[in-house]
Amino acid sequence: MGTEWNDPGGAPPYDPLTDPLSALPGEGPGTERVPDRVPEPDDCVDTIDLRLTEEIVEFLACEPPTPAQPGPAFGSDLLDGLADWGPVATDIGPFQLVPVRIERDLRLITQWMNDPAVAAFWGLSGPDAATAGHLRAQLDGDGRSVPCLGVLGGVPMSYWEVYRADLDPLARHYPARPHDTGIHFLVGRVADRGRGLGTLLLRTVADLVLDRRPACCRVVGEPDLRNTPSAAAFLGAGFRLTAEIELPDKRAALMIRDRALRGVL
Repeated sequence: MGTEWNDPGGAPPYDPLTDPLSALPGEGPGTERVPDRVPEPDDCVDTIDLRLTEEIVEFLACEPPTPAQPGPAFGSDLLDGLADWGPVATDIGPFQLVPVRIERDLRLITQWMNDPAVAAFWGLSGPDAATAGHLRAQLDGDGRSVPCLGVLGGVPMSYWEVYRADLDPLARHYPARPHDTGIHFLVGRVADRGRGLGTLLLRTVADLVLDRRPACCRVVGEPDLRNTPSAAAFLGAGFRLTAEIELPDKRAALMIRDRALRGVL
C-alpha cells in the first residue's frame, strides 16, 4: 500500500502528506492535557431517556464550554469538535484522527472491509456501495458518530468510529451515563496487526477522548466476544471487562475505561 492520499474536496484540517509531522503544538512523548477538574463518579448519572429530540440536539450542540477547562472551545458539536482535535505524539510517531471524506477515502476503507479478518466482524464486504452506505449513515446524521481514518506518521492505517454511546442504541443494553463515548476500530494494514499497535493506538484514542471531552467520564467499547485480538487490545489499553451483553448482531464484551481510574490502568 502506498501513502498517496488525495483530497479532491479541499484540504482537511491536517493533511499528513502536505504537512507531515508538522508541529505537535506544545506536545511531546508522554505529554498529556488533563482538564483542571476531573469529573467525580457521582457526576455521571444514568441515562434516562434515549430519545434525541431536536431540542436536545440543539442544547447539546450549543452547550457552552466550562471556563476552567484548557484547550479548544468545547461543545461545537455532539463530540466536541473532533475534527479539530489535531495530532498527538506517540512512541511510534504522530497520530491523528482525520474525519472521513467519502470521495477521498472510500476506496481504501472498502479495501480494508473486504479483508476476510475484518469482514468476519464488520459485515461490510462487497462493492463500494456497501461501505459507502455505512459511512453516509454517519456523515449525514446528527453528529453523534464520526467515522475517521487513523493517520500514523503520515500514513492512513486504521479506521475508527467515535460515537456518543449514551445516544446510541447500545445504551439500551447497559447502564449508560451522559457523555459516555464509544469507540469502534480496525487496523487496516495486515503488516500492522499482531504486534501491539492496536493496543497502543486504542489507548491513544481513549486518552484523546478524555482530554478533549471533559464531560465524558467513561470511554466504552463493545467488541464481539469472538474477536479475541480486539478484546485483548481493549484490555491492554486500560479498559475493564464489565459484562457480556447481547446486541442485535453479536454477543459483545462491554469494555469501559473510567476517567477516575485512568492513572492506574
